[in-house]
Amino acid sequence: MSRSAADRLLDVLGTFDQTHVSLTLTQLAERARLPLATAHRIVAALARWGALERDDAGRYHVGLRLWEVAALAPRGLGIRQAALPFLEDLYEATHENVHLAVRDGLEVVYIERISGRSAVGVHSQVGARWPLHATGVGLVLLAHGDVGLQDRYLAEELAVFTPYTVTDPEQLRRMLAEVRRIGVTVSDRQVTDDALSVAAPVRGPRGDVVAAVSVVVPVTDARTPHLIPAVQLAGRGISRALGWQPVRRGPTASA
Repeated sequence: MSRSAADRLLDVLGTFDQTHVSLTLTQLAERARLPLATAHRIVAALARWGALERDDAGRYHVGLRLWEVAALAPRGLGIRQAALPFLEDLYEATHENVHLAVRDGLEVVYIERISGRSAVGVHSQVGARWPLHATGVGLVLLAHGDVGLQDRYLAEELAVFTPYTVTDPEQLRRMLAEVRRIGVTVSDRQVTDDALSVAAPVRGPRGDVVAAVSVVVPVTDARTPHLIPAVQLAGRGISRALGWQPVRRGPTASA
């Protein structure tokens, strides 16, 4: 089946990712599986509109116009605005890398990050996508997804990043149950072997988990018992800012 003009345009934009932030026209054509002349026409149109920018070396980058449009996405914009004060508080309490993320399909997408002082191997730039099982925020979002989502995800071949990356479906199911039970997860060296992540859920007005917040610290000397309540507090603060009200339990009747 031939691709429409819109499909080809989206294919060109889709050539950019965290490891391909700068591409030549030839690379764009190859990655989008397009003839060079077709890629040239599409890239020229995108550049005129501002979706792509060309640097002095002749390489193309995502343009600011596309960033402006993407920033209007309601799932990212509203949550990010509500979360920023709490993310800043979490940073001030820890001075470590702080993240806010949402789920998109079978991936986690980072929508905000405050960089900490530690030089740990953090690959979670804003806009980055990662598999759900390998990050703290991803585990939180997967744990609070429906059973169908979890079954579909755990049936896939799961990527391995370090010797500590958990890919066994039964072990992951136990981890997800524990996340739901205690309301927090600790992801230990699953993406890089020098970092540990503590993550907690962010709930929307109806109580469903709409995002996750985390702090990433060096695995050596990680003060996990102190980080857990700080991250949970940030998650609850963002949730309340989004309109969530915790269920208030009535007093237990005495016999």
